[in-house]
Amino acid sequence: MPLHELVVSPADVSGAGLRLALNAPVPAPLATWRLRHPGGGALNLGVLGASHVVTAEDTNCYFSEEVSCTTRAESGLPSRADAPGYRLDSHTETHDSTSFRNLARLLRDHCTNDPGWLGGTFPGDDAALTALAAEPDGAGWHWRTWHLYPDAAGGGTVVYTDSRWRP
Repeated sequence: MPLHELVVSPADVSGAGLRLALNAPVPAPLATWRLRHPGGGALNLGVLGASHVVTAEDTNCYFSEEVSCTTRAESGLPSRADAPGYRLDSHTETHDSTSFRNLARLLRDHCTNDPGWLGGTFPGDDAALTALAAEPDGAGWHWRTWHLYPDAAGGGTVVYTDSRWRP
């Protein structure tokens, strides 16, 4: 099952501290899900503790994306990043309790039931969740992530990313 109830506290406790690293050494994920591309190659989704890592493997190349507070990148998560064959778009939203809890429930359901999804939940709040969804996109991949950070009022902050990579 690609929804994992992790028994560790999240390493990232705020979306404001997230940073982006491309093709850097990849930390060991707490939970993983491997997807095979119909044209060859694979995509590995990983939950890092309220953050994520994605690695793409093709016969001729390797690519990695890490969005976390622990990466050694010098600046925060950009709203847009481009590299050869790669693009990331991100944004952050604050949700009230009802919409935040509904989103968490929806994402948990997708992670439990849908192919191409991976999720990790964290102790203390059932809406503390990192979710990833991926699918083949031509010769490459398209993936989306949701990083949910609950607040004391029952709502929370969600950091969304949308990435594409082609070898």
